[in-house]
Amino acid sequence: MANKEFKCLVCDQPEKLCTCVKYCALCQTDYRVRLTEDGQFYCADCREACDYKTQEEI
Repeated sequence: MANKEFKCLVCDQPEKLCTCVKYCALCQTDYRVRLTEDGQFYCADCREACDYKTQEEI
């Protein structure tokens, strides 16, 4: 899985190229959101609670 680049569910771009409005898919905050494997953005608290990993964490 480490070779697979995570892509935004909306625009199909990697996080660094994504120009979508970024907010947490669960709590709707825009603070410290990052893209995860499922193609959605999550804040640090929701990522930790749900055990979602960013590209760098896998």
